[in-house]
Amino acid sequence: MRTSRRFFLTGASVLAAAMVAGQASAQDVVGDILKSSTRGNWDDQFDARTNDTNKVASTLPIFSQQTVAFTEQAVAQYQNIVTQGGWEQVPATKKLQLGDDDPDVVPLRKRLMVSGDLPQSAGISTAFDSYVDAAVKRFQLRHGLPADGAMGKYTYAAMNVSAQIRLGQLQTNLQRLKEKAGTLGSRYVLVDIPGAQIEAVENDRVVLRHTAIVGKIDRQTPIVNSKINEIIVNPYWNAPVSIVRKDIIPLMRKDPNYLKDSHIRLFAPDGSEVDPMTIDWSTDDAAKYRFRQDPGNNNAMASVKINFPSPDGVYMHDTPQQSLFGKLMRFDSSGCVRVQNVRDLVTWILRDTPGWDRQHFEAAIKTGENTPIQVVNPVPVHFLYLSAWSTAPGVVQFRDDIYGLDGAQELQISSAQ
Repeated sequence: MRTSRRFFLTGASVLAAAMVAGQASAQDVVGDILKSSTRGNWDDQFDARTNDTNKVASTLPIFSQQTVAFTEQAVAQYQNIVTQGGWEQVPATKKLQLGDDDPDVVPLRKRLMVSGDLPQSAGISTAFDSYVDAAVKRFQLRHGLPADGAMGKYTYAAMNVSAQIRLGQLQTNLQRLKEKAGTLGSRYVLVDIPGAQIEAVENDRVVLRHTAIVGKIDRQTPIVNSKINEIIVNPYWNAPVSIVRKDIIPLMRKDPNYLKDSHIRLFAPDGSEVDPMTIDWSTDDAAKYRFRQDPGNNNAMASVKINFPSPDGVYMHDTPQQSLFGKLMRFDSSGCVRVQNVRDLVTWILRDTPGWDRQHFEAAIKTGENTPIQVVNPVPVHFLYLSAWSTAPGVVQFRDDIYGLDGAQELQISSAQ
């Protein structure tokens, strides 16, 4: 039975892996990268995890002309692979890892050689040795999977997408790159939705990278091209009607104290506050009221909200649920984008706004008071969809086509069980 990755999205909670530079020549190449405490990786130093935000492993923006050129090379590489017959399926019958000796390692070696993850000099055998271990880890890194070297369901699923489908994915995303590369401005914020990652770019160089949480399958983050014009410190959270209907009303039916415990107040259309105990929660009548959560530690947006004009009403924000940033599948929001270490990003956005350096910004948070800040020189923000690209010759990145926009069912499959 084939199981869609969408089935697993809310259940996977392992650390994400990401990029690795350079082609595979032997196990020591990948091994040095994997063992390094500062390896080039969107979830490590690419994510702004300290106040020393100038240190990023790579300053190449994902939507750059150089990425376009590398991706064009990747298309040619995969066209050649397809012309020569592509690669065969790897039997997904058992978990394989370092130290195993199994006939299924033979097709695994062949598959990894075709995609350039395993050097031809490693030879063909039944041994899952250190060369195969390094090659599997490299493959996992290129596909945004945990680099544990083990052949599990997610790795088998990614590996058994055909070369023809991968070629089509590259071609589709190359067009997206060509359309936007070089047009986003000299200073902007980019959210890559499939990768659940954020870049702050200035003068064609990435100055910050952040891990993100984006929309669920049924509550998708939309494409956005706008400008950040407001930062709200200690924001109120006004629950959208969709969340009121889908989440809050059912929760109130189960627990009448939910609103009180969550510091959410209820307001009538005329602005008067309403006692939740006077509402009949067995109906949907409550949806006509406004649900507003007070600022504080329990607020859904935590310390800060990043505003910009959007027809879909989406925005970026902090979150009290920091553990979600450690998940492999970071598709947990209702469409808005949660930002890890959001204060670093806000400091960068407010750079040209007088009176709002990092010290004053942090002081405003400590007051607990709702404080809107108008951004001087609004910063362009783009939510875009890129699931395949190349960052260097021979280093081809693939991510799940989480919203099914690439047009191939195989790109959404997670496992064959």
